[in-house]
Amino acid sequence: MRIFGRVRHRPSATWRQATDRAFTLIDDGRYDDAGALLVRAADMEPWLPESWYNLALLHKFRHDWEQARSAGLRAVALLDRHGGAPDWWNVGIAATALQDWPLARRAWQAYGLRVPAAEAAAAGEAPVSMALGSAAVRLSPEGEAEVVWGRRLDPARVEVLSIPLPSSGRRWGEVVLHDGVPHGERVAADGGSFPVFDEIELWAPSPVPTWLVLLEAADEADRDALERLAADAGYAAEDWSSSVRLLCRTCSESRMPTDDGSRDSRDPHDHGEPGHPGHLSHHSTGSLWAPERECGIAAPAGLVRGLLEGWVADSPDTRAWRDLEEVC
Repeated sequence: MRIFGRVRHRPSATWRQATDRAFTLIDDGRYDDAGALLVRAADMEPWLPESWYNLALLHKFRHDWEQARSAGLRAVALLDRHGGAPDWWNVGIAATALQDWPLARRAWQAYGLRVPAAEAAAAGEAPVSMALGSAAVRLSPEGEAEVVWGRRLDPARVEVLSIPLPSSGRRWGEVVLHDGVPHGERVAADGGSFPVFDEIELWAPSPVPTWLVLLEAADEADRDALERLAADAGYAAEDWSSSVRLLCRTCSESRMPTDDGSRDSRDPHDHGEPGHPGHLSHHSTGSLWAPERECGIAAPAGLVRGLLEGWVADSPDTRAWRDLEEVC
């Protein structure tokens, strides 16, 4: 095949050596040294889409979206095929990070996805919006690596619908940019499965703070009532004593069942410790329910106390709260 008058050929041994060395350096976090090698490889083999794809990957790792878009476009210009090519997926991520919506639509369509027709917005073209359902996203994958649930807005963005722990530095309602290849899967009780994507960076912050409060809830119905009350107000409450479990990295990145918090559903991969609610495990010693619950609430400062007081007022004999603290 000829491209711009040149015959495509297999990359040279020197190109392969430089590229292999560059990805070893990337694994070590030495992006500058890797970049020099990948630029050299692109100079040696400028007709190979792989040369520019590799550079686009490096720029994605560095969150240099302008350069990622530029290298990605050079890669796709040299492709023999478009549908399913990861080169287009990287272009889509870079375009989404830059809010270049025409290019993002073009990238997802070229990859082979069905994208709704664009709708003009008052200040320009609207963001890509696709009904892709629920997914899990791993926040801070190189740090605390907390997996939370969210709603996929398009192939590269998730709106966080769980209330993340304060250690993640993330809030309910934030939108995060995520990578394209899932690292793990969560399987629901009905057999449905959901991919776990790794966060790349925060795309849109949330103004809603996260609060930690200790609840006294006589039973699950009392806990559920607070979660409904918060949801009805347009915000969220989450019983961290039930929803949080500790997993090792290997388990987290594997195919894992979701956990409804009951003793029967407890899986052997939960590395928490019974008897410590919240940050360690959702199980208590000798019973299925511990009245004291660590709860996260996502709500404005002017509303959170009213929510809690209204919750207690509906059943003062079975509900109480204390130690409200803004944590993120």
